[in-house]
This record gives sequence, C-alpha cells and structure tokens, in this order.
Amino acid sequence: MTSFPGTFARDVIDRPAQAQIEAFIDEHRRALNGCLDGMTEEQVRRSLVPSRTTLLGLVKHATFVEKVWFDEAVTCRPRSEIGIPSTPDESFILDDGDTIASVQRAHREACEASHRATASLGLDDVLRGNRRGPLPLRWVYLHVLRELAQHCGHAEILREQLLAD
Repeated sequence: MTSFPGTFARDVIDRPAQAQIEAFIDEHRRALNGCLDGMTEEQVRRSLVPSRTTLLGLVKHATFVEKVWFDEAVTCRPRSEIGIPSTPDESFILDDGDTIASVQRAHREACEASHRATASLGLDDVLRGNRRGPLPLRWVYLHVLRELAQHCGHAEILREQLLAD
C-alpha cells in the first residue's frame, strides 16, 4: 500500500526540501485514502482492536488531522467553527452517514484545502493557531508526515487482517 517506486524517488530527490516533504506527505495521504479501495462497507467499519480504530475511522481521523494542522493552525479558527471534534479520539467515531465514498471525498477535500492553506508559506513560516503554541511549518509538516506514516502502517495491518477473513 505505501510503496515508493524508484521513479518517485528520482522525481523528488533533486527538488527543494519543502517540495520533497510535501511529496512524501502527499504520497502518504494517497496511500491512507486508498486503504479503503476494494473493501466493503462492512469491512471498513469492522473493529479488530480494542480502540475505536477501524479502516474507515482512520481515514476519517486523517481528515481531522488535516483540518487541525492546516486550518486551525493556519487560520487560528476554533475547532467548533471549523466543524471538527474537540479531541482526536472523537475523530474516529463513525456515524450512519459515513461511507467509503463520503469519507474518501471528505479526506481528499481536506487535503486540497491543506494545499491551498500552505501554498504561500515557507518551511520557516510560523503557524500560530495550534494549541501547543506557535510552530514553524517545517515542524508541522514533519509531525503530519510521522502521523500519516503511523496510520498507513495501522491501515496496512487492518486491511491485511480483513482480507484474510
């Protein structure tokens, strides 16, 4: 699911640092969104671990992550105004209207909004809307990349278990 073909590395390696980081974040965004491809609605909602983590919940949570780091942190708007849960744990909760198509679409739209929000920013620009306090975009990008990579690993394991049934 998260394979990086040789052409990806060659296409990115000579680009500036910000473009490299953004390319890796985008690759992980696509991989996480794609973990739902070919699965049934029942499979993606199935709970295989004691936490609220499901495949569908992971992608829904990733949408929350995008809005926390690239809306709240950039615009300084409160989560209630953005329309996202107040805590990360709540972002895994699925409602009856959550489907593969709706969650994937919301995630893609959040990623597109993230691109727009950061298009004019440089790695050393400071984002002031995060609860931790002011943080440079570089730190935010690295944090998001780490979180996406972890969730891609979780998704790979869950998907493997679901497909083995």
